Amino acid sequence: MREQFHGDLASLSEQMVEMTRLAGSAISRATRALIDSDLVLAESVIKADEDIDRIQADIEDKSLELLARQQPVATDLRVIVTGLRMTADLERMGDLARHVAKLARLRYPNSPIPTELTSTVLEMGQIAERVVTKTGSVIAGRDLTLAAELERDDDEMDRLHRELFHVLLAESWEGTVETAIDVTLCGRYYERFADHAVSVARRVAFLVTGERDAMSLEG
Repeated sequence: MREQFHGDLASLSEQMVEMTRLAGSAISRATRALIDSDLVLAESVIKADEDIDRIQADIEDKSLELLARQQPVATDLRVIVTGLRMTADLERMGDLARHVAKLARLRYPNSPIPTELTSTVLEMGQIAERVVTKTGSVIAGRDLTLAAELERDDDEMDRLHRELFHVLLAESWEGTVETAIDVTLCGRYYERFADHAVSVARRVAFLVTGERDAMSLEG
C-alpha cells in the first residue's frame, strides 16, 4: 500500500514537470508571436493553455483523493499540500504566457513592442524560458543548488523590467500612451512569470529541508 502511495506521489511530480514543459513552450512561442506579429502562433499559445489547466485539475483531483484515501501525515502530507500550491504557480505561469500571446493578438498586424525595446523583451523571454526549464529540473531532482540559481535569474529579470521603465520614463521617449501601456503590461507578465518560478523553487526547498527560509542558502 505504501509503495503504491509513493508511486502516486511520483506520478504527481511527473505531471508537474510536464506543466513546466508546456509553460516553457508557451512562453517561447508567445515571445516569438509578440516580436514577429505572428497571429497563428499567438492563437496556438492561447489554445494550448487549456492543456496546462487540464493537468492542474487532474493533479488536484488525484491529490484530494490521496488525502481522503491515505490520510497522510508529516512529510507525506507536506508533499501533497505543497504540491497543490506548486501546481497553482505553474498554472499561473501558463496564464502569463497566454497573456503575452493575447497582447500579440490584440495589436496584430503590428507588434506592441517598439524597435528600441525589442532586444530587451527578447532577453526577458529567454530568461523566462530558462527559469521554467530549471523549475522542471528542480521539481524532478529536488536540486537546491539549481533552486538557488532561480533567485539569481529572477534578479536579472527584475533588472530588465526596470530597464523597460527607464526607457519609458526617459524624456527622449516618443512613443504613444498605448505603446507605453502595452510595454508595461508585457514587462509585468514576464516579471511575474519568473516570480512564480522562484515560488515553486522555494516550495521545493521547503519540501527538502522542512525550513521555510531554505532558499536563503544561496551560494
